[in-house]
Amino acid sequence: MSKNVAGKAFDFSLFRRVMTYVKPYNKTFYITASLTMFLAIISLVRPILIQIAVDKFIIGNESKGFPFISDFINLFTFEYKSDGLLFITQLLIGALIIEAILQYFFTLLGNLLGQNVIKDLRNETFKHVINFKLKYFDNTPIGKLITNTVTDIERIAEMFSSGILLIISDLLKIFAVIFCMIYINWDLTLITLIPIPFLIVATLIFKEIIKKAYQEIAKQTGKLNTFVQEHITGMSIIQLFNREEVEMEAFSEINKKHRTAHIKTVWAYSIFFPVVEILSATSIALLVWYGLGEVAENHATAGEIFSFTLFIHMLYRPIRQLAERFNTLQLGMVSSERVFKVLDTVSSIKNNGTNSTSNLKGNIEFKNVWFAYNNEEWVLKNVSFKIKQGESLAIVGATGAGKSSIINLLGRYYEIDKGEIFIDNVNINEIELQELREYMSIVLQDVFLFSDSILNNITLYSESITEKQVIEAAKEVGAHEFISKLPGDYQYNVKERGTMLSVGQRQLISFIRAYVHQPQVLILDEATSSIDSGSEELIKHATSVLTKGRTAIIVAHRLSTIKNADKIIVIDKGEIVEEGSHTELVNKGGYYKKLYDYQFKSQQKQYS
Repeated sequence: MSKNVAGKAFDFSLFRRVMTYVKPYNKTFYITASLTMFLAIISLVRPILIQIAVDKFIIGNESKGFPFISDFINLFTFEYKSDGLLFITQLLIGALIIEAILQYFFTLLGNLLGQNVIKDLRNETFKHVINFKLKYFDNTPIGKLITNTVTDIERIAEMFSSGILLIISDLLKIFAVIFCMIYINWDLTLITLIPIPFLIVATLIFKEIIKKAYQEIAKQTGKLNTFVQEHITGMSIIQLFNREEVEMEAFSEINKKHRTAHIKTVWAYSIFFPVVEILSATSIALLVWYGLGEVAENHATAGEIFSFTLFIHMLYRPIRQLAERFNTLQLGMVSSERVFKVLDTVSSIKNNGTNSTSNLKGNIEFKNVWFAYNNEEWVLKNVSFKIKQGESLAIVGATGAGKSSIINLLGRYYEIDKGEIFIDNVNINEIELQELREYMSIVLQDVFLFSDSILNNITLYSESITEKQVIEAAKEVGAHEFISKLPGDYQYNVKERGTMLSVGQRQLISFIRAYVHQPQVLILDEATSSIDSGSEELIKHATSVLTKGRTAIIVAHRLSTIKNADKIIVIDKGEIVEEGSHTELVNKGGYYKKLYDYQFKSQQKQYS
């Protein structure tokens, strides 16, 4: 969506798109809209009743109020004027109660409508985002996505609770009040409305100022969210490199701009509201000045002066609030543009495959595969290799050689640029995407655990995996002992990213997670590179348990962990430079031999 809503008066096509999310709740919308009409009518009753009370039961003249109200009151005979005043008072209280009840349901249903709309919109947005290619997340700040799915969608809700419906309500009240004033006394109406053009001009100026201020707030809020999310996630780096003061200064600068944006709104309100009060007081002054003369000449009644005083207050309040309502609506439109930009982003892996994995055995072939994260900056160049069912393939090479890219392509987390990948002679593009990913399990170097129990982090809430299966898998992998010693054992909450566990323990949890999902293909992406020597033996045992009887791909940093692999390929600058078993490659005396000798000497120095 290229159009900039902020720079336009109003984008009706975008508004219509927002309103499509109201369709499931049309009944609620129409009931709430109807309530605005009843509220506009019932609000007129109070000044009219007060006019009748003053004219009929205090002064003793016939009131020029609306005939049906006067006729209704005339149905009753009052012995004393005080009885009539009591009756009017009772009608006023009744009208106030009815208005309060209608206002309650109007507020309740309006907010309920907004919350239902954003619930559906947030579900749709999150469902769309979780299907994005990993490349999208490589290029998009997470804080920005959080702002889109939380803050921006909240502003869309305000379009209904504080925007559209209240604008309808305010406009109906304005038209109803003006109509009622003209009906009662048109010349008094013209006099009291003299300041209104000035109010409209002030409102339009305020609207533009506050709109720009709100847009700046939205911009600075996005920057603040992005900064905070990124720096809290990377807090360990900040502390390790003693960057607290530097990052605090950067945060203070962003926070200052955020405060400045809010101060602009405070400044605008501090000027606009007094202007409205002055104009409102001017209308009342004109009413008193002109109205008293009209009363003296019997062209107006005292009751009309009282009712017009209330009408003026009723008129100025919605006019004053309209500017804020329109800006709320406009901000919701700006936010909806951002949300729809995410929804309109086509960045998901195409799932056109129809083949099932149920009959696949696990023979894997890469055939002339080329891949680049950025246009033709090739990470993999003409890569070809085969793995037979049940075999283990180890991939070694320097950092950035392209090892992890091979894994990402096999699960279609990224799309290849050229070449083909097959499982049992079936192109992976022809396999249903969810089945393809369920067909394999991946153990990453950087294990991500959610703030949840160990059990839920292993099962990932899969209903097909029982706690008994998890315990058996933990025993097989060799992790049951340490888990059973934790408070609550398998119900122990590991906190955010698993910070309550050591690196080795987190890695073992990820091995259990891979094991219980019973994959046909197992992928270990440098699963032993970050663990200490004490945990290495446990990880080696877990690796042997997981790879038994499965096709396995092991991306390795420590060459000692892949000696028993059926095949080893060596990647250098995106190309396969060597291929063979451990013994064959050592005897060959090439790239692999140099890597092995280097690590072997490093280990000797470490233990000498």
